[in-house]
Amino acid sequence: MGATILPDLGTEILIPVCALIGIGFALVQWVIVSKVTVSIDSKSSGDGGKNNGYSEAFIEEEEGINDHSVVHKCAEIQNAISEGATSFLFTEYQYVGVFMVAFAILIFLFLGSVEGFSTKNQACTYDSSRMCKPALATAVFSTISFLLGAVTSVISGFLGMKIATYANARTTLEARKGVGKAFIVAFRSGAVMGFLLAANGLLVLYITINLFKLYYGDDWEGLFEAITGYGLGGSSMALFGRVGGGIYTKAADVGADLVGKVERNIPEDDPRNPAVIADNVGDNVGDIAGMGSDLFGSYAESSCAALVVASISSFGVNHEFTAMLYPLLISSVGILVCLLTTLFATDFFEVKSVKEIEPALKKQLVISTVLMTIGIALVSWIALPSTFTIFNFGIQKEVQSWQLFLCVGVGLWAGLIIGFVTEYYTSNAYSPVQDVADSCRTGAATNIIFGLALGYKSVIIPIFAIAISIFVSFSFAAMYGIAVAALGMLSTIATGLAIDAYGPISDNAGGIAEMAGMSHRIRERTDALDAAGNTTAAIGNRAGISTVDVLTPKVFIGLLVGAMLPYWFSAMTMKSVGSAALKMVEEVRRQFNTIPGLMEGTAKPDYANCVKISTDASIKEMIPPGALVMLTPLIVGILFGVETLSGVLAGSLVSGVQIAISASNTGGAWDNAKKYIEAGASEHARTLGPKGSDSHKAAVIGDTVGDPLKDTSGPSLNILIKLMAVESLVFAPFFATHGGLLFKIF
Repeated sequence: MGATILPDLGTEILIPVCALIGIGFALVQWVIVSKVTVSIDSKSSGDGGKNNGYSEAFIEEEEGINDHSVVHKCAEIQNAISEGATSFLFTEYQYVGVFMVAFAILIFLFLGSVEGFSTKNQACTYDSSRMCKPALATAVFSTISFLLGAVTSVISGFLGMKIATYANARTTLEARKGVGKAFIVAFRSGAVMGFLLAANGLLVLYITINLFKLYYGDDWEGLFEAITGYGLGGSSMALFGRVGGGIYTKAADVGADLVGKVERNIPEDDPRNPAVIADNVGDNVGDIAGMGSDLFGSYAESSCAALVVASISSFGVNHEFTAMLYPLLISSVGILVCLLTTLFATDFFEVKSVKEIEPALKKQLVISTVLMTIGIALVSWIALPSTFTIFNFGIQKEVQSWQLFLCVGVGLWAGLIIGFVTEYYTSNAYSPVQDVADSCRTGAATNIIFGLALGYKSVIIPIFAIAISIFVSFSFAAMYGIAVAALGMLSTIATGLAIDAYGPISDNAGGIAEMAGMSHRIRERTDALDAAGNTTAAIGNRAGISTVDVLTPKVFIGLLVGAMLPYWFSAMTMKSVGSAALKMVEEVRRQFNTIPGLMEGTAKPDYANCVKISTDASIKEMIPPGALVMLTPLIVGILFGVETLSGVLAGSLVSGVQIAISASNTGGAWDNAKKYIEAGASEHARTLGPKGSDSHKAAVIGDTVGDPLKDTSGPSLNILIKLMAVESLVFAPFFATHGGLLFKIF
């Protein structure tokens, strides 16, 4: 044991300062992006503001297209997308808000009843000689932290959506000057979201801990037990955001593709397609807002899990503030590392051609991982005592600071490995996706067979990487090692989010270019941006483990039920997308058949009706799968007890990880196989094209099947796994006291 090099005062200053630096950097990026104007005014229409504020020649000028009309159309389309996305999120949040309030009441009632709503202090769980705050306090503060996490998650998703809709038309306009200019605008916009989310999440959590500390004082065990509600609130909102947004975007996407591309043989994002605005709105509410809430939930849960485990270690017992907040210090340094990494993409090196886009994004992942490894070593050296003890299933395990550094490092590098494996299996630059594209020669059936096989095979290396991370981390530092390894995977979340948000922004930019009647050369540039974003947006999933005796009947039945839950959840979300897409297809067909002049371009489609179909369907369909995830731990814990619940958690983890990885990679491979044929960049690709050919139509069908896999079911399963785990952690005192009613009766 020993003192840390970094004093407590240094920790109290470093964490909020890093968070504020992240927020400030995000605002600077926002200001830079805002300099690209999307309105016709004196600055952009006069001689002094030629070419929207720039002096370079635009593609439209070369091809005789009026610049002002292009900017005006882009502004109109961006406003329509922004209004549609804002309207949907407000409607979604109203419904989910009611659910969150009801669940907050449940948290208070269940946890308060553990000691009969007593206001008397009780003996501490891990040190009976000391007195801790009453269970009623845990109920109150867990409820507060739950609501704080939910609100922060909502803000994260909403800000992400606003940033994306603000940036998509600007990316389109910059693409007129070159792919490099468009890349920088899209990436800066993604960075705004990444840094705001990472910094806000860190700052709110740090402030919450310090405010709760005013009441709890030396009772750190109770303090950090109450903090777990923060992660639960974040992931609860993320679940509905991911599922609702995923259903919305895929219903519109599937409807637009099946009728537009396959039946009517018109380009993607053609303004004649009635579902095209709903499709672009969906990119923002699903791929941006839902993703933002999802990753905030992952960050919040990983941080809270590490803090809870640490609270019963020597850090918590001896009240070592700096060492206790080691997880937050890791996140703080992560913000600084990601800031420096971002400058490599936006300032230090310039992307000048399409072929440089994907390497630039991959360099972001590598640079951030290398720099973060150094940052972790530094934090571990100054913020941890040379040796300390960690609670390990009834005994105290002695750990050295370098061992904890390795735990975080192994999680960080495992995340990078998983990212590169994902890229290999989903990028059309490599043979797996090219084989899937080649299978389209014989129709959609063989395309689907090849895609499913690819997804199943892509699970192998990520699972080994996760397994090795768990083994190494647990060997060094027990459950705390696993918790900080998961945090290591998320330590570069700002860079990961910037890359993730960059993809949908680029996709929307391509849609706007198509609808605004811009040159095909601009669409090629935005498609190149989008394809690169599809293959490099790989985020490591949080790993977890539970020691269970599978020979015990109570545990074994839970194991079987838990392994079934991801299949049940996937079935519900897939069917929801299918039902919503069915309505969308029928509406798009109706408009093409009944609106005179629609195909000829002389009449406008009814975009609003398609937006309404996606909105109504997603709001209605997100409730059942959300309720399944939220209610399962409560029902199992109350009726069958903690042993069966531990089996359910282990079973859902084991099967859920496999399904999530294979579903996401299968969908990504089908998507990029379609793009491979459409781009026709190689001789092999040209033999399968052009657009509208039988091979291309088969690829579109595969992409359509894969859409709900990669954008709804796959990412939502990640939330299912972590949400059930953290919910069980929050309600654990109640289950331990009052759970297992059926076994008590019989």
